[in-house]
Amino acid sequence: MSEPTTHERRQGGAYLITDAERDAFARDGYVHLRGVMSDDEMDAIEDVYNRFLRREIEVVGKDFNDMTTGEHGTDPSGYAIVNVMLPRKYYPQWQGNVFEQRAISIATQLCGEGMVIDFDQLLAKRPGRDDAVFGWHQDQAYWIDTDDRRTATCWLAVDDSTVDNGCLQFLPGSQHEPVRPHVPLHGDRGESHTLVTELRDGDVMLPVPISRGDITVHCEGILHGSGGNVTADSWRRAYIVALRSKDTVNEERRRGFTHSHNDGLEVLDSVAGVLTADGEAG
Repeated sequence: MSEPTTHERRQGGAYLITDAERDAFARDGYVHLRGVMSDDEMDAIEDVYNRFLRREIEVVGKDFNDMTTGEHGTDPSGYAIVNVMLPRKYYPQWQGNVFEQRAISIATQLCGEGMVIDFDQLLAKRPGRDDAVFGWHQDQAYWIDTDDRRTATCWLAVDDSTVDNGCLQFLPGSQHEPVRPHVPLHGDRGESHTLVTELRDGDVMLPVPISRGDITVHCEGILHGSGGNVTADSWRRAYIVALRSKDTVNEERRRGFTHSHNDGLEVLDSVAGVLTADGEAG
């Protein structure tokens, strides 16, 4: 029997996963899924996305910032990576959109029942910014540690995501190792939310270019990051919906962790357990 086409795999709010894709996600820690969104569906996503970039939709405090520096509340035309946290909170009309529906469908097929949306995020790399670098990290370094760490972070390409404009890069299989030590990018998490780690001898990061409407899905433990955008006129816009188990999300909220960059430092430090170079929580 032949493999279904991308059109056949999109069934309303569902997207059908193959056994090979499920195996790749378990083995490598990520999988590339093609044609999750149609051209018309992407046009609707892009319309709202650009309203966020133009500041037509109000986003409070640090939830609209430059991911590279943590700068916020200033002219965003100078931001290398425009970061919008929790767009579904600031634009409730987006809740339940077709990408969210398919992300839930995909997460359930990859991780099992009980997966719910934890947070969403927009990340837009401005053209001509070789400093639009997202440092190497593992998502689990940011998050609480629970018995159920199932995660499916669905990363939608709003533009073709290429090596030149800063596509994601992964270290396949790294999720099978313990989480590496991470430190705040700028030495003070009050200045920048971002955590980073270092590559080790033998690490070979794999760039994963994907087309508009495609997604990658990655787990909480895989090492990943991305380079700058060296193109003259190509934005690299991504729309992320991250899903975790319902019990884990409930425990995050009980501890006051919402994934907003406006969360207090005491909350961030207590749930993320930032690892220093010595491997100690700090």
